[in-house]
Amino acid sequence: MEKFVIEGGHTLSGSMRPGGNKNEALPTLAATLLTDEEVILKNVPEIADVYVMLEILRDLGAEAAFIGDNEIRVFAKGVNKTKLSEELCRRVRASILFAGPMIARHGHCDLPPPGGDIIGRRRLDSHFLAFSGLGASVEVGNTYRLDAKTLVGADIFMDEPSVTATENAVMAAVLARGKTTFRNVACEPHVQGLCRMLISMGAHIEGVGSNTLTIYGTGGLHGTTHSVGPDYLEVGSYIGLAAVTRSSITIQGARAEDVRMVRMIFEKLGICVEFEGDNLIVPAEQEMIVRTDLHNAVPKVDDGPWPAFPTDLMSIAITLATQCRGTMLFFEKMFEGRMFFVDSLISMGAQIILCDPHRVVVAGPTPLMGARLESPDVRAGMALLIAALAAKGTSTIYNIGQIDRGYEKVDQKLRSLGANIDRLPA
Repeated sequence: MEKFVIEGGHTLSGSMRPGGNKNEALPTLAATLLTDEEVILKNVPEIADVYVMLEILRDLGAEAAFIGDNEIRVFAKGVNKTKLSEELCRRVRASILFAGPMIARHGHCDLPPPGGDIIGRRRLDSHFLAFSGLGASVEVGNTYRLDAKTLVGADIFMDEPSVTATENAVMAAVLARGKTTFRNVACEPHVQGLCRMLISMGAHIEGVGSNTLTIYGTGGLHGTTHSVGPDYLEVGSYIGLAAVTRSSITIQGARAEDVRMVRMIFEKLGICVEFEGDNLIVPAEQEMIVRTDLHNAVPKVDDGPWPAFPTDLMSIAITLATQCRGTMLFFEKMFEGRMFFVDSLISMGAQIILCDPHRVVVAGPTPLMGARLESPDVRAGMALLIAALAAKGTSTIYNIGQIDRGYEKVDQKLRSLGANIDRLPA
C-alpha cells in the first residue's frame, strides 16, 4: 500500500502527453481472444487494470506481455480454458469483457462477478440480454455460465447504451452467423476505437460512431496492429488541474473532436482552452466565473452517454467549481454513489450541499486547505489529487492504487509540471 503526500498551492507549468485511453485499451485486450494470430497493441497505458487484464489472458493460456514502452503483444492460440479466475476478475470491472470473445470463439464461458469501482449499482443485464438475442444461453448464479453452440445474427435493441455491453455484444457478433443490427448502442470514442481494431482484424462493421451498428459475421479474424487513442478523460482531468492551480499547461496529442462537450461545460465555469494543431493549451489565470443561464438562473451540469458530458469527469468538474465564482448545480444521473466523495472536499473547506445521492450544489470560490484524504474510486481519487494540489498546506491521500488503475505514472507527470508530490509507503 502506498500514499501520496502533496504540498499544494504552487503554480505549475510545462507540457504533458495523455496516456492511451484506458477504456479502449481494456476491451481491445479482450478482443485479442477472437483470433489465433498475433495482435500488437500500441499506446497502451501502463496502469493497474491493464496488468490485471494481462494476468487474466495468461491464466486462460494466452501469451500476453508488454514488449516495449506502452506496447503489448498477445498471442491467444494456446487458450485452453473457458473458466475465468475469480480472484483476478474481482480485481477489475473490465473482466466482464472477456465474455463476448469467449462465447464467440469457444462457445462457453464461466464468468465470476467482476470487480471495479464502488460508485453505485452497475448492472450487467444489458450484456446478457444481447448475448441471449444472439442465441446464447445464460445461467445466473454465484458465477455466470454462458453457452453458445452457434451465435446467429439478429436485430437487437439494447435496453441502455452501456459502453461495456455494447463492446461485449459487438465482439460476440463479429463471429456470429449472418447479419446483426444493434440499436441504441454506446458510441464513445473508446467504443469507436474497438470497432476500428476489429475492422482491421477482418470484421465487417457499419455505423461506427453512431448509435446503430450493423455487423456481418465472418468465419474468423486475423491478427493486427492497433494503436489506442489518447485518453480524453485524462485530458479533461489536466484541464481541471491547470485551472485550479492557475497554471498554463500544454496537453500534447489531444483530439479536439473528443473534448467538445468537455470544453463546453468547462466554459460554463469560465475555463477556456485553445488548440494549436493537436496540442491543447490551457492559459494561466483563467476568468473562472460561473456563467448563469438566461434570466440569471443557476446553471446545471448533468452527465449522460456520449456525446453528453461524461460521468467520469463529473468529480473533476465539481472540484473545479469549488474554485470558481458563482453557484452551480451538478446532477449525476448514472451512478448513485459517485457524489459521496464530496465529503472530502467539504473537509478541505469547500462549500457544497449534497442534496441527494445524485445532486450537489457548489458555491465558490472557497480556499481549500490540506487534509488527510482517501481515494474511493479512480475518478474521485484524481479529483481529490487535483484539490490537494490547489489547496494551501500539505495533504496525504491514501488508497492511491485506485488512482493508479486509471492514470499512468500520474505522480511522475505531475512532478514534470512542477508539482510537489511524493509517493511513499502507506
